Amino acid sequence: MSDTDTRSDTNPTAQRYPLSGYGVIVPSERIAAAFAAGADYAESTIVGNLVVAEGDGWVRNPAYDATVRRGSFAILFPAELSLADPGVPADRVTAYLDAAMPIIGSVAEPGAKIVFGSGSARTIPDGVDLAAARARFAEVVVETRDAAERNELQIVLEPLNRRETNLLNSLEETVAFLDEFGIERVPVVADLFHIMLEAEPLSVVRELGPRIGHAHIADAERRPPGQGDWPLAPFIEALREGGYDGPVTVECLFEDFQPELEAALAHLRRLA
Repeated sequence: MSDTDTRSDTNPTAQRYPLSGYGVIVPSERIAAAFAAGADYAESTIVGNLVVAEGDGWVRNPAYDATVRRGSFAILFPAELSLADPGVPADRVTAYLDAAMPIIGSVAEPGAKIVFGSGSARTIPDGVDLAAARARFAEVVVETRDAAERNELQIVLEPLNRRETNLLNSLEETVAFLDEFGIERVPVVADLFHIMLEAEPLSVVRELGPRIGHAHIADAERRPPGQGDWPLAPFIEALREGGYDGPVTVECLFEDFQPELEAALAHLRRLA
């Protein structure tokens, strides 16, 4: 099966990002298997999949399957970019955005969401002043938002747990950061994996519902939904009660991709 033989993806003008749908983060080579397993959409990865390094720059991967335009993307920045270090030349980030955003826009639906996680890239290095690092990262968020908007895209900022970064670990902290620096038009991502590791109450998901622009889900130890004991149904309920009506993307570790994803999606749909 090609990734064009699936649901509304067969119609280039149809909605491919269902309001109550479930998708999965995948590299291009797993898109067909994702749809065969029952995914409503595929959330494509960017670094190393759509955008690859070539010499000193970044280019579109010629092997990327661009048959169908995508509604969401993940893994925005390469780890080697230091986004929260004011001592690193800002033009490195600008050069990457100038190369990457048009590439993403060329294979994306208008208004497609780009998840801005990139924990390694945004981690504050040892010895860097915290206030200066936060201010620099705020500049990067604004620059990234503006570069995305020029290409008819939207970034969504993802809180990441402390194992992955030392900057913006919870929904509350991320929203407060955006407000502190007056950053508008940047929703946040509610990701159950990070919420659970940070012990953030699900009531926060409900309370911050108007600020949530995207959602990720996994079970305990990042296993596929249904293989652990995490509160999947209460998380989805909190999203909906908070006013979030978008899809939910599975982001987890698979041992046997297609059958495990099929079981995970069936489990999630039974919870609805």
